[in-house]
Amino acid sequence: MSNFYITTSIPYVNSEPHIGFAMELVQADVLARYMRQNQTPTLFATGTDEHGGKIAERAAEQKLTPQTFADRVSSSFKAILPLLNISNDRFVRTTDKGHEQRSQYIWKNLSQYIYKGKYEGWYCTGDEAFFSEQVVKANKGVCPQHNRPYEKIQEENYFFKLSAFTAQVKQAVESDSFRVIPETRKHEILAVINAGLEDISVSRPKDKIDWGIAVPGDTSQVMYVWFEALMNYITVLGYPEHEDFRKFWPANVQVIGKDILRFHAAIWPAMLLALKLPLPKVLYVHGFVTVNDKKMSKTLGNVVAPKEVVDKYGSDTFRYFFLRHIPSYSDGDFSWQRLEAAYNDELADQLGNAVSRTAAMIVRYQQGVIGNIPEPEHDVIHYEQALEQCRFDRALDEVWDQVRGLNQYIEEAKPWEIAKAKDEEHLKEVLAYMAGALLEIAGLLAPFMPATSTAIKQIFGSGIIKETPKPLFPKQQASQTVPSD
Repeated sequence: MSNFYITTSIPYVNSEPHIGFAMELVQADVLARYMRQNQTPTLFATGTDEHGGKIAERAAEQKLTPQTFADRVSSSFKAILPLLNISNDRFVRTTDKGHEQRSQYIWKNLSQYIYKGKYEGWYCTGDEAFFSEQVVKANKGVCPQHNRPYEKIQEENYFFKLSAFTAQVKQAVESDSFRVIPETRKHEILAVINAGLEDISVSRPKDKIDWGIAVPGDTSQVMYVWFEALMNYITVLGYPEHEDFRKFWPANVQVIGKDILRFHAAIWPAMLLALKLPLPKVLYVHGFVTVNDKKMSKTLGNVVAPKEVVDKYGSDTFRYFFLRHIPSYSDGDFSWQRLEAAYNDELADQLGNAVSRTAAMIVRYQQGVIGNIPEPEHDVIHYEQALEQCRFDRALDEVWDQVRGLNQYIEEAKPWEIAKAKDEEHLKEVLAYMAGALLEIAGLLAPFMPATSTAIKQIFGSGIIKETPKPLFPKQQASQTVPSD
């Protein structure tokens, strides 16, 4: 198979990382690990988006320079990568010199589709975005996300001829040559395209926002943060001259949240078409994560940091919960109670128990010698199809069918009774089958729960178990794990 390139979106560094973006990282990581497992050369990129008025504003509040503020918050995003066992190859920052230089090069290459004009509209610094008269009226003049009035702005900006690419972007989305999944998001972006793509402002006056990349040939303007940030997906590959760009573009999968669909499914494809570059093959759009059925907000005090979860349960439990218990194609809810139930009932009682029982019986009845482990026998076509469709929840459902099946086999085969009957050959077959089933499960879990997969392989992979291993998932009590209100 040819090379595989996958990206996450790059989060804006106006606040610390939360579980929603951590889930996005884990989703992309599963696909990267799965492709590497299949011997496909893979490049996985993530990073941070660091320019714009909101960053300058937040920096000023903390009496810091924008660069110092961006450095601080970007480092917190970088820190969650090892915390979640993320196997990214690149981490791009939009304040990197290489990104800035390549962004200016891209701007020049887009110049035939960029023109200067006057813009008048409603702007929210919190969103770094302009809003229509209709939206502003519906919200009674106040941005509901940031509880601040929209600003009426009239200024001279550069515009990108997005409208010129309406037909081509529509054709790409409809034909699935640029595949937007799930289908609901495809229909959503087609509705936006059918309503008509308008030319977009792609710069801001430097005297209003000076924290940004200068427009080539015009020191009075800086690039609009959203326009420039999208360029990271090719600047991180060294566009246009680097070997990585030639080897890995177009992206096979780009993973984003549903709130930035328009930028990635309309504006970004148009920019690529203007550059005469191929479009990404798949845009996977995940939903939002709520906490106790409420949107995360500092006001409610319900923002959950990834580190809180990992510190209590470990990275594999975090990965498991957000990949299986948050629907891959829609919004989902996190609560400490749901997480604890998944940990105790599924990871500890089902998977962990199967590993502990199997290892203990092999040590007890066969002095740790496993014998001839049979070849994997399960059909994994549905697991593979689920991953191709970014259905992480369904792929793990397939794995858990095998986990439950193994536990049922143990109860029905009753190895302890075979041992009492001293039927050594039959016992050897049964225990080898159990070990083989666990190794097969470990292989399927490798992209999802890499530490657990490795631990199972270390227990059974050599053919000899020297001592009964510690439980993979020690049972947790609510008082030990769930923070008090």
